[in-house]
Amino acid sequence: MQKRTFPMHPTSHDLPEQTRQAICGLLQANLADGIDLIYHIKQAHWTMRGPNFIGLHELLDRLHEEVEDKVDLVAERISVLGGQAEGTVDVSASQSRLPKYPLDAVSPDEHILAVSRSIAAYAKNNRAAIDESEEAGDKATADLFTEIVRMADRALWFIEANKPAK
Repeated sequence: MQKRTFPMHPTSHDLPEQTRQAICGLLQANLADGIDLIYHIKQAHWTMRGPNFIGLHELLDRLHEEVEDKVDLVAERISVLGGQAEGTVDVSASQSRLPKYPLDAVSPDEHILAVSRSIAAYAKNNRAAIDESEEAGDKATADLFTEIVRMADRALWFIEANKPAK
């Protein structure tokens, strides 16, 4: 879990402050990844050119909305626990653990590969967060991460279904 100390607001939440502090660090790391993923998806959405454009364009719009919904839940969970979400683009860019998005990608195949890598990394990080939050005694946060992983796994399936046949 993140070792950084976050400012905490007073709350009557029953989890100990030390646990809430650690969970907020874990949530913040995943918040940064989620915000970064939102813009990876939008980068593909805005710049893709080529065959099957419209179908992928519309799929990316749906995935963007799904990730954005999960990002909102993560930020709200930080607040529920008495923390303060740091959700600006500059903070997210500096903290994200996702691979850098290739800004020179244009073709659907290039974007499918890049978005697949980003979603897979996001899912992996959230999968690890399930175990970390359960070990810390916060099953509600573990459940949130489980929900995110289900969404990310499905998104990865949808994107990878568009890879060309070998």
